[in-house]
Amino acid sequence: MALSCALRLPPRLLRPSSALLSSLPGGDRSLPTEKTSTKRKEKKKAREGSSLPGSSWEERLANAVTPLWRLPYREQLQVKYESQRKVLQTLASRLEELGIDAQKPGGLCCPLQPVVPSPVINGYRNKSTFSVNRGPDGNPKTVGLYVGTGRERNIVCVKANHMENIPPKHKQVAQCYEEFIRRSPLDPCILFHKGGHWRELVVRTTGRGHTMAIVTFHPQELGQEALATQKALLKEFFTCGPGTVCALTSLYFQESTMTRCSHEQSPFQLLHGEPHIFEEVLGLKFRISPDAFFQVNTGGAEVLYRAVGELSQAGGDTVLLDICCGTGTIGLSLARQVAKIIGVEVVEKAIEDARWNAAFNGISNCEFHSGKAEAVLPQLLSSWEDARPLVAVVNPSRAGLRYFLSASSVVLCHRQGWEGFCRRSKGCSAFHRLCCPPDPGKKLAGEPFAPALAVPFDMFPHTVHCELVLLFTR
Repeated sequence: MALSCALRLPPRLLRPSSALLSSLPGGDRSLPTEKTSTKRKEKKKAREGSSLPGSSWEERLANAVTPLWRLPYREQLQVKYESQRKVLQTLASRLEELGIDAQKPGGLCCPLQPVVPSPVINGYRNKSTFSVNRGPDGNPKTVGLYVGTGRERNIVCVKANHMENIPPKHKQVAQCYEEFIRRSPLDPCILFHKGGHWRELVVRTTGRGHTMAIVTFHPQELGQEALATQKALLKEFFTCGPGTVCALTSLYFQESTMTRCSHEQSPFQLLHGEPHIFEEVLGLKFRISPDAFFQVNTGGAEVLYRAVGELSQAGGDTVLLDICCGTGTIGLSLARQVAKIIGVEVVEKAIEDARWNAAFNGISNCEFHSGKAEAVLPQLLSSWEDARPLVAVVNPSRAGLRYFLSASSVVLCHRQGWEGFCRRSKGCSAFHRLCCPPDPGKKLAGEPFAPALAVPFDMFPHTVHCELVLLFTR
């Protein structure tokens, strides 16, 4: 998941940053020391050793999905700090290629803060997606996560019971779903053109004890009567059969002939329970629909949102643009310190949730618009004459950010390994455009930004991913 925010930052926050974000959790956040070559080799061996021939399938899966799982958490943070340092070195080099002098001590484009740790290290995921495919024993009705690739044609579906980032409730629902499809006379849908029906499972949970399960089903040539029978059997299993141990709050069914379908393309059908589950973030209650975006690490999201609020220093006269707002979590969490919230989101159900969330929490200074940001925002801002400061939170970062925003400072945050950020990501394109001088031919207006500060947030313990917040000023 990627996050970007355009922020108005007072000059006092651009002073030496050792005390910045000091209120965030994490204990001793002193800068990690530089690793020796030997240390790097030892850590690489620890991460990759169990992927050698002869390792168990569980170890191979753990290495593929959570490659840092063998390291103590403090060492995981050190590894991520090093990767973010490479990001800043690479970005500095890219700016040099553009003729922009951005080199700082250590070859970085700006100072780098220590990695802010996740408040929860194990079982932190509130959403998990499980696939259906052949397991190590050849059973095509195995529910788990993939090892291997389609290109190499060596995909194996391994149960996720040992995965440290997945909570026990998710594993329990996945196990029950596997039991159900193994009882079913219908085949799994491994390749669309080869038939079969049972497909992936999505499990969402909240700190309030709610559990939502979403089963994806390929209808193939089944008629409505046959489909109704399968839905009834699935509901019976989870409400009257062995699946009752999952105590589902919501059970959804989606007929899909594509890899992914939105609610508009193929409606989520509620088979049992409540249409939504609910979560609390920073004292606010949020309603979550089946396909609405919500940060996968709730505790980590709270830390991140607090930091966004602290960095922005948005006052009572600020207008906040919450772009790609999902259920409105970021904007609504800052609503009480700003004058107005304007949210934009392409998923209509998420916009419905955002409006409900605002009303339920008694937040009236907001409006939410459904549609693509690149289509909605130019219309909203084309005649913008409001003199109040404008702050934008963009999730994920967009290459066209500079096209339609006017701010005195910008923050980009991106969840990628440094190679992905700098070589394949639109986030890197956004970085370049923010720093480029004015060019009417490229729709670049206003003075260029300069990177001023980077703060990494660990939202995904045991993985190599890190949420990197980059502050730009002009």
